[in-house]
Amino acid sequence: MHATSPTHPKRIGFLTFGHWHATGGSRTPTAADALKQTVDLAVEAERIGLDGAYLRVHHFGKSLSTPFPLLAAMAARTERVELGTAVIDMRYENPLALAEQAAITDLLSDGRLQIGVSRGSPESAYRGYEAFGHTPAPGQAPGDYARVKTEQFRAAISATPVVHADRGGAPSVAMLAVQPQSAGLRQRIWWGAGTRQTAEWAGEQGMHLMSSTLLSEDTGVPFDELQAEQIALFRDAWRRSGHAGEPRVSVSRSVLPVTDDFDRLLFGGRDDNDQVGLLEGVRARFGRSYTGAPDEIAEELARDAAVQAADTLLLTVPNQLGVEYNARMLETIARHVAPALGWQPAHERDTTRGALQAR
Repeated sequence: MHATSPTHPKRIGFLTFGHWHATGGSRTPTAADALKQTVDLAVEAERIGLDGAYLRVHHFGKSLSTPFPLLAAMAARTERVELGTAVIDMRYENPLALAEQAAITDLLSDGRLQIGVSRGSPESAYRGYEAFGHTPAPGQAPGDYARVKTEQFRAAISATPVVHADRGGAPSVAMLAVQPQSAGLRQRIWWGAGTRQTAEWAGEQGMHLMSSTLLSEDTGVPFDELQAEQIALFRDAWRRSGHAGEPRVSVSRSVLPVTDDFDRLLFGGRDDNDQVGLLEGVRARFGRSYTGAPDEIAEELARDAAVQAADTLLLTVPNQLGVEYNARMLETIARHVAPALGWQPAHERDTTRGALQAR
């Protein structure tokens, strides 16, 4: 059994792609519906006692794209939950503009922002980042391009000067950093890793780890065991590199409790096995879904090596079913599944911590 981080209690949040489509049964027929309902679901998650509300970022599709206006709106309606991205594809980003947007959002949320970045997963557009004005150097791999931009972003949010001040039309000796700055934001950057090698790199860099639900490697072992191995390598790399504190690790899972006939109609025939196939010419493994009665799901998740190894579990929600359905689903998980993983609602955890400190 893989232990959770000793510093961080088990946290649970939701992760949404924010899909919208005007099809039969969809509660999000328009982009406006998907965006406004994401804010409402964050409010519901906080009411339930969950710990986080996270956005999956994609471009050129009917799903969430640039995250910061939405995160700022979520911050205005909530007080406690972490607000994050899982993940931003850095190939599409101007690192300095991203640093300004992230700092503003973090200040508005009183330091609740958790920023997941990475090379990103395949997009619907061919080399779509070039349409955004971003082109890798000749021969530069997409992953390397994303890493370079990530380092520029991390430097910018750390107040590293990036440009000379102007002195009557000429460069001054003085240097300027982007503004505003938000203290502590650099310590809340996560890397979305799809391989063991990139997880080790994240540990060496001192970033937290978002272990991808799609691992672009396959060693023949079940997905959760491969992911747990990735997490162990990440933590070892963090320690070897001498970074202070304990790193955080998140994994995401599709958890769909079946409690009535409508749930059974939607998810009763779902395949709950790992999926293996070729992605961009590489053999990849994709994690399973967890469906069934809540007590059965609780037992299965308790045996999931990666869920046990991580301190944060992100629940991927079927957002097109609407806020009411997803809030009910999250509440079912919170009451009947999550306690078996060692999770407590945020207000109960705070009360327990206060009682222990008072002894």
